[in-house]
Amino acid sequence: MINVHGLMWLPQAHFFLLLVLSSALTLYTLYRMFTRLRRARWIEDTPTSRIRSAAQGLVELKGALDAGGHAPLISPLSEIECLWYRFRVEEYRRSGKSSKWKTVEQGVSERPFLLLDETGSCWVDPKGAQVHPRQRKRWEGRRRWPAGHALRTGLLGGLIGSRYRYTEEWFATGEILYALGWFQSRGGGREATDGQSVARKVLSQWKADYPDLLSRFDRNRDGELDMQEWERVREAAAQEAARQIQVTDQAPVVHMMAKPQHSGLPFLLSDHHEEHLSQRLRRQSLWSLAGLVVAGLFSGSLWLALLSAS
Repeated sequence: MINVHGLMWLPQAHFFLLLVLSSALTLYTLYRMFTRLRRARWIEDTPTSRIRSAAQGLVELKGALDAGGHAPLISPLSEIECLWYRFRVEEYRRSGKSSKWKTVEQGVSERPFLLLDETGSCWVDPKGAQVHPRQRKRWEGRRRWPAGHALRTGLLGGLIGSRYRYTEEWFATGEILYALGWFQSRGGGREATDGQSVARKVLSQWKADYPDLLSRFDRNRDGELDMQEWERVREAAAQEAARQIQVTDQAPVVHMMAKPQHSGLPFLLSDHHEEHLSQRLRRQSLWSLAGLVVAGLFSGSLWLALLSAS
Protein backbone atom coordinates (compact mmCIF):
# COMPACT_ATOMS: atom_id res chain seq x y z
CA MET A 1 0.00 0.00 0.00
CA ILE A 2 1.25 3.52 -0.83
CA ASN A 3 0.10 6.73 0.86
CA VAL A 4 -0.70 9.45 -1.70
CA HIS A 5 -0.13 12.63 0.35
CA GLY A 6 -2.22 11.12 3.15
CA LEU A 7 -5.41 11.45 1.14
CA MET A 8 -5.98 7.77 0.33
CA TRP A 9 -4.38 4.36 0.42
CA LEU A 10 -3.97 2.48 -2.82
CA PRO A 11 -2.83 -1.04 -3.64
CA GLN A 12 0.61 -0.86 -5.22
CA ALA A 13 -0.57 -2.22 -8.59
CA HIS A 14 -3.36 0.39 -8.79
CA PHE A 15 -0.95 3.13 -7.83
CA PHE A 16 1.52 2.31 -10.59
CA LEU A 17 -1.30 1.98 -13.11
CA LEU A 18 -2.51 5.48 -12.19
CA LEU A 19 1.05 6.76 -12.40
CA VAL A 20 1.55 5.37 -15.91
CA LEU A 21 -1.84 6.57 -17.17
CA SER A 22 -1.49 10.08 -15.71
CA SER A 23 2.06 10.42 -17.09
CA ALA A 24 0.91 9.26 -20.53
CA LEU A 25 -2.01 11.71 -20.42
CA THR A 26 0.36 14.52 -19.47
CA LEU A 27 2.61 13.79 -22.44
CA TYR A 28 -0.37 13.47 -24.80
CA THR A 29 -1.93 16.80 -23.77
CA LEU A 30 1.51 18.46 -24.11
CA TYR A 31 1.87 17.03 -27.64
CA ARG A 32 -1.69 18.00 -28.58
CA MET A 33 -1.26 21.54 -27.25
CA PHE A 34 1.87 22.22 -29.31
CA THR A 35 0.66 20.51 -32.50
CA ARG A 36 -2.66 22.39 -32.53
CA LEU A 37 -0.92 25.69 -31.84
CA ARG A 38 1.65 24.99 -34.56
CA ARG A 39 -1.09 24.22 -37.11
CA ALA A 40 -2.84 27.49 -36.24
CA ARG A 41 0.41 29.40 -36.76
CA TRP A 42 1.00 27.71 -40.13
CA ILE A 43 -2.48 28.79 -41.25
CA GLU A 44 -2.06 32.37 -40.05
CA ASP A 45 1.47 32.86 -41.43
CA THR A 46 1.12 31.24 -44.89
CA PRO A 47 -0.29 33.53 -47.63
CA THR A 48 -2.91 32.18 -50.03
CA SER A 49 -1.63 31.41 -53.54
CA ARG A 50 -3.34 31.15 -56.91
CA ILE A 51 -3.02 27.78 -58.60
CA ARG A 52 -1.60 29.13 -61.86
CA SER A 53 1.16 31.13 -60.15
CA ALA A 54 1.76 28.97 -57.07
CA ALA A 55 5.38 28.17 -56.26
CA GLN A 56 6.54 24.59 -55.97
CA GLY A 57 6.59 23.47 -52.35
CA LEU A 58 4.49 24.30 -49.29
CA VAL A 59 1.44 26.27 -50.49
CA GLU A 60 -1.92 27.45 -49.19
CA LEU A 61 -4.86 27.21 -51.63
CA LYS A 62 -8.57 27.98 -51.49
CA GLY A 63 -11.15 26.90 -54.03
CA ALA A 64 -14.29 24.97 -54.87
CA LEU A 65 -14.37 21.18 -54.66
CA ASP A 66 -15.04 19.16 -57.80
CA ALA A 67 -15.02 15.46 -58.68
CA GLY A 68 -12.82 16.02 -61.73
CA GLY A 69 -15.02 13.98 -64.05
CA HIS A 70 -15.49 11.05 -61.66
CA ALA A 71 -18.81 9.93 -60.24
CA PRO A 72 -19.34 11.15 -56.66
CA LEU A 73 -18.41 8.85 -53.81
CA ILE A 74 -21.17 7.40 -51.62
CA SER A 75 -20.55 7.68 -47.89
CA PRO A 76 -20.70 4.24 -46.21
CA LEU A 77 -23.15 4.99 -43.39
CA SER A 78 -25.71 7.59 -44.51
CA GLU A 79 -25.10 7.05 -48.26
CA ILE A 80 -24.55 10.74 -49.04
CA GLU A 81 -22.96 11.78 -52.35
CA CYS A 82 -19.60 13.35 -51.54
CA LEU A 83 -15.98 13.73 -52.64
CA TRP A 84 -14.36 12.61 -49.38
CA TYR A 85 -15.66 10.86 -46.26
CA ARG A 86 -14.53 9.52 -42.90
CA PHE A 87 -16.68 7.28 -40.72
CA ARG A 88 -16.63 5.42 -37.41
CA VAL A 89 -19.00 2.84 -35.90
CA GLU A 90 -18.83 2.34 -32.12
CA GLU A 91 -20.50 -0.35 -30.00
CA TYR A 92 -21.65 0.30 -26.43
CA ARG A 93 -20.13 -2.39 -24.25
CA ARG A 94 -20.49 -3.17 -20.55
CA SER A 95 -17.94 -4.98 -18.43
CA GLY A 96 -18.96 -5.36 -14.82
CA LYS A 97 -19.73 -1.91 -13.44
CA SER A 98 -17.93 -0.09 -16.23
CA SER A 99 -19.15 0.71 -19.75
CA LYS A 100 -17.59 2.35 -22.79
CA TRP A 101 -17.92 2.95 -26.52
CA LYS A 102 -15.56 0.73 -28.54
CA THR A 103 -14.80 1.35 -32.22
CA VAL A 104 -15.76 -1.69 -34.32
CA GLU A 105 -15.67 -0.20 -37.85
CA GLN A 106 -13.90 2.83 -39.28
CA GLY A 107 -12.53 4.08 -42.55
CA VAL A 108 -11.61 7.05 -44.71
CA SER A 109 -11.69 7.60 -48.48
CA GLU A 110 -8.43 8.18 -50.34
CA ARG A 111 -9.58 9.07 -53.86
CA PRO A 112 -8.15 12.41 -55.09
CA PHE A 113 -10.47 15.30 -55.93
CA LEU A 114 -10.10 18.67 -57.63
CA LEU A 115 -9.75 22.10 -56.07
CA LEU A 116 -10.75 24.90 -58.47
CA ASP A 117 -10.00 28.60 -58.25
CA GLU A 118 -10.33 31.35 -60.88
CA THR A 119 -6.89 30.58 -62.31
CA GLY A 120 -6.90 26.80 -62.66
CA SER A 121 -7.37 23.40 -61.04
CA CYS A 122 -5.29 21.29 -58.67
CA TRP A 123 -5.71 17.62 -57.76
CA VAL A 124 -5.68 16.99 -54.00
CA ASP A 125 -4.53 13.59 -52.75
CA PRO A 126 -6.04 13.36 -49.23
CA LYS A 127 -3.92 10.44 -47.99
CA GLY A 128 -2.18 11.40 -44.77
CA ALA A 129 -3.97 14.75 -44.40
CA GLN A 130 -5.16 16.25 -41.12
CA VAL A 131 -8.77 16.85 -42.11
CA HIS A 132 -11.13 19.22 -40.28
CA PRO A 133 -14.55 18.85 -41.97
CA ARG A 134 -17.51 21.10 -41.29
CA GLN A 135 -20.07 18.52 -42.38
CA ARG A 136 -20.48 16.03 -39.53
CA LYS A 137 -23.29 13.72 -38.49
CA ARG A 138 -23.67 11.51 -35.39
CA TRP A 139 -26.57 9.24 -34.48
CA GLU A 140 -27.33 5.92 -32.80
CA GLY A 141 -28.97 2.68 -33.85
CA ARG A 142 -29.33 -1.04 -33.18
CA ARG A 143 -27.38 -2.43 -36.14
CA ARG A 144 -23.65 -2.62 -36.73
CA TRP A 145 -24.39 -0.98 -40.09
CA PRO A 146 -27.37 1.40 -40.39
CA ALA A 147 -30.52 -0.11 -41.90
CA GLY A 148 -30.53 0.03 -45.69
CA HIS A 149 -26.76 0.14 -45.88
CA ALA A 150 -25.39 -1.45 -49.03
CA LEU A 151 -22.04 -2.63 -47.65
CA ARG A 152 -23.09 -5.00 -44.87
CA THR A 153 -20.53 -7.69 -44.33
CA GLY A 154 -21.96 -11.16 -43.77
CA LEU A 155 -23.79 -11.85 -40.53
CA LEU A 156 -22.13 -8.93 -38.76
CA GLY A 157 -24.03 -6.46 -40.88
CA GLY A 158 -27.40 -7.75 -39.69
CA LEU A 159 -26.81 -8.05 -35.96
CA ILE A 160 -29.61 -6.41 -34.02
CA GLY A 161 -29.88 -5.76 -30.29
CA SER A 162 -26.62 -4.04 -29.43
CA ARG A 163 -26.35 -0.29 -29.15
CA TYR A 164 -24.26 1.43 -31.81
CA ARG A 165 -23.14 5.00 -32.40
CA TYR A 166 -22.34 6.23 -35.92
CA THR A 167 -20.15 9.20 -36.83
CA GLU A 168 -19.66 10.39 -40.40
CA GLU A 169 -17.86 13.40 -41.89
CA TRP A 170 -17.61 14.46 -45.52
CA PHE A 171 -16.76 17.05 -48.17
CA ALA A 172 -19.44 17.83 -50.76
CA THR A 173 -19.16 19.08 -54.34
CA GLY A 174 -18.99 22.87 -54.64
CA GLU A 175 -17.88 23.55 -51.08
CA ILE A 176 -14.95 25.92 -50.55
CA LEU A 177 -11.89 23.98 -49.43
CA TYR A 178 -8.93 25.34 -47.51
CA ALA A 179 -5.78 23.33 -48.32
CA LEU A 180 -2.26 23.68 -46.95
CA GLY A 181 0.21 21.13 -48.29
CA TRP A 182 2.95 20.26 -50.76
CA PHE A 183 2.24 21.62 -54.24
CA GLN A 184 3.84 20.18 -57.39
CA SER A 185 3.27 20.68 -61.13
CA ARG A 186 3.95 18.18 -63.89
CA GLY A 187 3.92 18.49 -67.68
CA GLY A 188 4.14 21.47 -69.97
CA GLY A 189 7.94 21.28 -70.12
CA ARG A 190 8.28 22.19 -66.45
CA GLU A 191 10.58 19.29 -65.62
CA ALA A 192 14.20 19.40 -66.67
CA THR A 193 14.59 16.06 -68.48
CA ASP A 194 17.94 14.37 -68.98
CA GLY A 195 17.88 12.97 -72.53
CA GLN A 196 20.70 10.52 -71.82
CA SER A 197 18.88 9.16 -68.77
CA VAL A 198 15.69 8.62 -70.79
CA ALA A 199 17.71 6.97 -73.58
CA ARG A 200 19.27 4.56 -71.07
CA LYS A 201 15.81 3.59 -69.82
CA VAL A 202 14.61 3.00 -73.40
CA LEU A 203 17.69 0.88 -74.14
CA SER A 204 17.17 -1.12 -70.95
CA GLN A 205 13.55 -1.84 -71.93
CA TRP A 206 14.63 -2.97 -75.39
CA LYS A 207 17.30 -5.26 -73.97
CA ALA A 208 14.66 -6.95 -71.81
CA ASP A 209 13.13 -8.30 -75.05
CA TYR A 210 16.36 -9.35 -76.77
CA PRO A 211 14.75 -11.46 -79.54
CA ASP A 212 12.75 -8.42 -80.67
CA LEU A 213 15.91 -6.30 -80.50
CA LEU A 214 17.69 -8.80 -82.77
CA SER A 215 14.85 -8.89 -85.27
CA ARG A 216 15.02 -5.09 -85.58
CA PHE A 217 18.77 -4.44 -85.66
CA ASP A 218 20.59 -7.67 -86.60
CA ARG A 219 21.15 -6.77 -90.25
CA ASN A 220 23.43 -9.71 -91.16
CA ARG A 221 21.21 -12.23 -89.37
CA ASP A 222 24.06 -13.92 -87.50
CA GLY A 223 22.14 -13.95 -84.19
CA GLU A 224 24.37 -11.31 -82.60
CA LEU A 225 24.70 -7.54 -82.56
CA ASP A 226 28.11 -6.30 -83.69
CA MET A 227 29.61 -2.89 -82.94
CA GLN A 228 27.94 -1.13 -85.90
CA GLU A 229 24.55 -2.67 -85.07
CA TRP A 230 24.89 -1.62 -81.42
CA GLU A 231 25.66 1.90 -82.56
CA ARG A 232 22.41 1.92 -84.59
CA VAL A 233 20.58 0.64 -81.46
CA ARG A 234 21.95 3.55 -79.42
CA GLU A 235 20.99 6.09 -82.10
CA ALA A 236 17.46 4.67 -82.26
CA ALA A 237 17.18 4.78 -78.45
CA ALA A 238 18.29 8.44 -78.46
CA GLN A 239 15.65 9.26 -81.10
CA GLU A 240 12.96 7.47 -79.08
CA ALA A 241 14.03 9.34 -75.94
CA ALA A 242 13.76 12.67 -77.79
CA ARG A 243 10.27 11.71 -78.97
CA GLN A 244 9.14 10.82 -75.44
CA ILE A 245 10.54 14.07 -74.04
CA GLN A 246 8.69 16.05 -76.71
CA VAL A 247 5.42 14.29 -75.87
CA THR A 248 5.95 15.05 -72.17
CA ASP A 249 6.73 18.70 -72.86
CA GLN A 250 3.55 19.06 -74.91
CA ALA A 251 1.36 17.46 -72.23
CA PRO A 252 -0.91 19.86 -70.31
CA VAL A 253 0.26 21.05 -66.92
CA VAL A 254 -1.19 19.03 -64.04
CA HIS A 255 -1.04 20.44 -60.50
CA MET A 256 -1.13 18.18 -57.45
CA MET A 257 -1.22 18.79 -53.70
CA ALA A 258 -0.28 15.97 -51.35
CA LYS A 259 1.36 15.22 -48.02
CA PRO A 260 4.87 16.70 -47.78
CA GLN A 261 7.67 14.16 -47.82
CA HIS A 262 9.58 16.22 -45.27
CA SER A 263 8.57 15.48 -41.68
CA GLY A 264 7.27 18.40 -39.63
CA LEU A 265 5.49 20.15 -42.51
CA PRO A 266 1.69 20.40 -42.36
CA PHE A 267 -0.95 18.91 -44.63
CA LEU A 268 -4.32 20.41 -43.67
CA LEU A 269 -7.68 20.15 -45.43
CA SER A 270 -10.85 21.84 -44.21
CA ASP A 271 -14.10 23.33 -45.47
CA HIS A 272 -14.12 25.70 -42.50
CA HIS A 273 -13.22 29.32 -43.20
CA GLU A 274 -9.52 29.95 -42.68
CA GLU A 275 -10.02 32.24 -39.66
CA HIS A 276 -12.58 29.86 -38.15
CA LEU A 277 -10.19 26.93 -38.55
CA SER A 278 -7.33 28.86 -36.95
CA GLN A 279 -9.50 29.89 -33.99
CA ARG A 280 -10.76 26.34 -33.63
CA LEU A 281 -7.22 24.97 -33.46
CA ARG A 282 -6.22 27.60 -30.91
CA ARG A 283 -9.21 26.67 -28.72
CA GLN A 284 -8.18 23.03 -28.92
CA SER A 285 -4.68 24.06 -27.89
CA LEU A 286 -6.04 25.97 -24.88
CA TRP A 287 -8.19 23.01 -23.80
CA SER A 288 -5.13 20.80 -24.12
CA LEU A 289 -3.21 23.25 -21.94
CA ALA A 290 -5.92 22.99 -19.28
CA GLY A 291 -5.75 19.21 -19.49
CA LEU A 292 -1.97 19.39 -19.26
CA VAL A 293 -2.17 21.38 -16.03
CA VAL A 294 -4.64 18.97 -14.41
CA ALA A 295 -2.89 15.81 -15.59
CA GLY A 296 0.53 17.26 -14.75
CA LEU A 297 -0.48 18.17 -11.19
CA PHE A 298 -2.01 14.76 -10.56
CA SER A 299 0.93 12.93 -12.13
CA GLY A 300 3.36 15.10 -10.16
CA SER A 301 1.62 14.30 -6.87
CA LEU A 302 1.89 10.58 -7.63
CA TRP A 303 5.60 10.90 -8.44
CA LEU A 304 6.19 12.82 -5.20
CA ALA A 305 4.35 10.12 -3.26
CA LEU A 306 6.47 7.46 -4.92
CA LEU A 307 9.71 9.29 -4.15
CA SER A 308 8.72 9.95 -0.53
CA ALA A 309 7.79 6.28 -0.05
CA SER A 310 11.09 5.03 -1.47
